[in-house]
Amino acid sequence: MQQFASGGASSVGGETLTQARQGDQAAFAALVRAHQAMVFSVARNFLRDRAIAEELAQEVFLHLYRNLAAIESPEHLKFWLRKVTGHRCIDYVRRNRMQTVELEEVSEPVAPAKQTDPLLQETLRRFVATLPATPRLIVTLRYQEDLDPTEIAAVLEMPLNTVKSHLRRSLTILREKVSRTLGEPTV
Repeated sequence: MQQFASGGASSVGGETLTQARQGDQAAFAALVRAHQAMVFSVARNFLRDRAIAEELAQEVFLHLYRNLAAIESPEHLKFWLRKVTGHRCIDYVRRNRMQTVELEEVSEPVAPAKQTDPLLQETLRRFVATLPATPRLIVTLRYQEDLDPTEIAAVLEMPLNTVKSHLRRSLTILREKVSRTLGEPTV
């Protein structure tokens, strides 16, 4: 049996999963409720569009409904949902040729931002959104979903060193951008 990274305790038990696999609609609804925030959050932060993220989340759960028999455990369910959501996000970008903006093309703010700036989080999201699709998904899974690189490699079915390289390069790019925008950090 394949091992699956759980990324934390699952909020639904194996009994609910078993009932859902047997056709219990209420049990499937419980699975959706337990995981919809995670699926939506990954899609929303990746795509930066609420409506598209909602559609994509619906597609993911429809795909889950059709493939419930293949889900082995609550941990596998969480792993499977992250994997499918990530792949659907990348597919959406490719299918719709969402334009990515190079870091150099993002305009600098007029006034230097301060660490107490309430818009800092949005600024950081904009910077992450400038990353190419795969590195952006890896950064999202690492820092939003708090998955370690090994778990990300399993979810995205890519070598661990590739995940680490994407993280290292992405963080270097983001640090440079933040440094140019906010100035050098004082320690």
